[in-house]
Amino acid sequence: MNITILAVGKIKEKYFTDALREYSKRMSRFAKFNIIEVPDEKIPDNPSEKEITAVKEKEGALILSRLPKNAYTAAMCVEGDLISSEELAEKISAATMSASHIAFIIGGSLGLSDEVKRRADIRISFGRITLPHQLMRVVLAEQIYRAFKINANESYHK
Repeated sequence: MNITILAVGKIKEKYFTDALREYSKRMSRFAKFNIIEVPDEKIPDNPSEKEITAVKEKEGALILSRLPKNAYTAAMCVEGDLISSEELAEKISAATMSASHIAFIIGGSLGLSDEVKRRADIRISFGRITLPHQLMRVVLAEQIYRAFKINANESYHK
């Protein structure tokens, strides 16, 4: 099984990098885990709707160009389905029946393009709050790890 987090922008803080490295190490017994980063687009001050759409479309094209072929794809977006850790575990388990690769997509600060959302097999939300994109990667990595622990019937602190 391959798990990819495909995200817009770079991780800047060492503590986020360290956390992602730790979850990558923990995940290694369940799946090959990697993160693909695509560059974020410059956003003008007070962008118009047209400029916002253009940024999301450019970032979306980069995302789609790096999306692993034949991957089951989950778009992380605020309008996605709110799910629990157990439900994420179920979705991952179900996806492994038909795919050997699962890709989770995190957009830039303006979100994901409509094209990326349409390409996704599912849309997931971890809540209606806004998280910094770097922190979202850590939260997502932790939840993926938790899902594998749940699916393996292994205990994990709550």
